Amino acid sequence: MTPFLIQKSASYRIDEIYRYTRETWGATQAESYITGLFAAFRKIETHELLSRPIPAEFGVSGYFFRYQKHFVYWKYLSKDSIGIVTILHERMHQIERFKDDFRKL
Repeated sequence: MTPFLIQKSASYRIDEIYRYTRETWGATQAESYITGLFAAFRKIETHELLSRPIPAEFGVSGYFFRYQKHFVYWKYLSKDSIGIVTILHERMHQIERFKDDFRKL
């Protein structure tokens, strides 16, 4: 199984998602959402979920998929690992946020 590595920006976003969900809907829902998110990460390698190439206007190579209210952006770091670059809420301005997060790699 190809390991996935959570990049710094994605780790920060996961923490934000957890805190917001816990404050809004409670700890049980927060745990469930994050657990589901990590289950989705594991499905990248097996292609159990549909990932699309990142649009050209983002100016970077990689892929993304939607998990409930978020878009998960990822890329192959090598043939042996997948990097989870960032996770953005559907209401966020995707291009600008993504470019900022991707530059931090």
